[in-house]
Amino acid sequence: MGGTPVLAVVGPLLWACGLALQGGMLYPRESPSRERKELGGLWSFRADFSDNRRQGFEQQWYKRPLRELGPTLDMPVPSSFNDVTQDGRLRGFIGWVWYERETVLPLRWTQDLGTRVVLRLGSAHYYAIVWVNGVHMAEHEGGHLPFEVDISTLVQAGPLESCRITIAINNTLTPNTLPPGTILYKTDTSKYPKGYFVQNTNFDFFNYAGLHRPVLLYTTPTTYIDDITVTTGMDQDTGLVNYQISVQGSQRFDLKVRLLDAEGQQVAEGTGAQGQLQVPRAHLWWPYLMHSYPAYLYSLEVRLTAQTAAGPVPDVYTLPVGIRTVAVTESQFLINGKPFYFHGVNKHEDADIRGKGFDWSLLAKDFNLLRWLGANAFRTSHYPYAEEVMQLCDRYGIVVIDESPGVGIVLPESYGNASLHHHLEVMEELVRRDKNHPAVVMWSVANEPTSFLKPAGYYFKTLIAHTKALDPSRPVTFVTNANYASDLGAPYVDVICVNSYYSWYHDPGHLEVIPLQLATQFEDWYGAYQKPIIQSEYGAETIPGFHQDPPVMFTEEYQRRLLEQYHLVLDQKRRQYVVGELIWNFADFMTDQSPSRAVGNRKGIFTRQRQPKSAAFVLRDRYWKIANESTHLKPQCLENSLFVL
Repeated sequence: MGGTPVLAVVGPLLWACGLALQGGMLYPRESPSRERKELGGLWSFRADFSDNRRQGFEQQWYKRPLRELGPTLDMPVPSSFNDVTQDGRLRGFIGWVWYERETVLPLRWTQDLGTRVVLRLGSAHYYAIVWVNGVHMAEHEGGHLPFEVDISTLVQAGPLESCRITIAINNTLTPNTLPPGTILYKTDTSKYPKGYFVQNTNFDFFNYAGLHRPVLLYTTPTTYIDDITVTTGMDQDTGLVNYQISVQGSQRFDLKVRLLDAEGQQVAEGTGAQGQLQVPRAHLWWPYLMHSYPAYLYSLEVRLTAQTAAGPVPDVYTLPVGIRTVAVTESQFLINGKPFYFHGVNKHEDADIRGKGFDWSLLAKDFNLLRWLGANAFRTSHYPYAEEVMQLCDRYGIVVIDESPGVGIVLPESYGNASLHHHLEVMEELVRRDKNHPAVVMWSVANEPTSFLKPAGYYFKTLIAHTKALDPSRPVTFVTNANYASDLGAPYVDVICVNSYYSWYHDPGHLEVIPLQLATQFEDWYGAYQKPIIQSEYGAETIPGFHQDPPVMFTEEYQRRLLEQYHLVLDQKRRQYVVGELIWNFADFMTDQSPSRAVGNRKGIFTRQRQPKSAAFVLRDRYWKIANESTHLKPQCLENSLFVL
């Protein structure tokens, strides 16, 4: 690979100062007042292979159709671009890539000045610039989270029957991005071509890039419901739904809200931009396998009527609502006042060909496997997952630890003001997007940062305090490594999440040391902080079909035995202060090439193609046993289940 990945290829201001998001980030739902148009499918695509990666800006590729400026490829959206073609240069490409799509707009969208037209991108990795018909419309820094822009003025000026959407994306990682990274220039011209560089990262998953999630257009009236914030509580058997609504476009409007049960019957109503709805004999939102009727969802219907010169104009938005409470004690994690034990997985958005691209079939398969496994929770390691994933978790009762892209923060320069400012913005975006999901019970601000470095104390104290201020209703954590004995961030979190890989990265091959080392780990951390602990990662690499007895590393037998040794200690401590266990990993996933990785990370209990290894059956037996012990419920067919047990 050649060339220089200049981040500020269109001027330093564009990279340093992404446009701040304003207002809410409600998921675009259809309603009597709102329409949406999906822009998935094949887009024109071109990577900028020029040495300085600046050709697209120098030649202004956004001003004319890409096909008129040089060769393009058909690229599916959503998907990562890395594994779709046979061009080896694209797999590890670093720099700017360009996407383009022309779409026909409904006539009313372009002629009705009372209609607001919005372009929304589910995610773009990691810095994106958007043009519509050659006009600069938006920029966004950071992958994994959505951003949008109002394009009404542009498409209604003509009016235009179609629009050409151009998106330039740069996947370069620096010490100040999330996740961070560095560019290493290879200057020895006897070994490397002139200008040769590589992207270095400190995380163990492949740096897929592109338009990973849906791109769409949607409409609202010009006076519209911009944001809704819901928090819930209980007063004996009465459910409390507190709401706050933000309206944009006018000060002259009326608001009415109704809460509907699962059968569509109204159970409460209110008026105004904020208030509290009381629901007698409320059905609570319970996690999967914790209640006979888990994941009960109400619907909050918000109806706005704006007073205009042409008469009243309505806007309607319906938000799913789960009534539940979350609390943490010194030794317990409580949902609806009852102890909850996380027995689940860590995941990655990762699959063959599509990379991190969103795929409904894959998502349905994963949720089938989670429920087959008896898992009640997962952590979004190591970045926020698609909004549709959160919606399914709400529907099926799968509890979520929602994690930011703060993975691989190991460099001292990643603890400066620029990094902290960006990290705070990312947490604001994450909370804004996911705050209303009952399945989300805890925020995780980072994974395995070098939090013993001196600047880390202030960094994480500020970050955690800011996240708690954004959402006081949920606890906050970050995931630490068991070896970080002096952890400057731990005093500020509500739950200690600890990763450890005994008999794998430490004392490899010696399964007999796990019980002592794991027990010592728990006792040291609890003794130091008196907070509930989650074993947030543990596991072993396993190549499916490799067998040997006595067990040796990389065999299915070794993975099973390692899990069983961990479980001996977890069974002791979960009756004291350990409140969860999350296996690493749900499924095998792709990583950068290295001598220690044989076509990716093989720690999954399922293969990358979602086929079970022996360890999956060990986990299934264990998770169903824990569920039955803790809830006294018999496995049953749940009304909203994806499959019959």
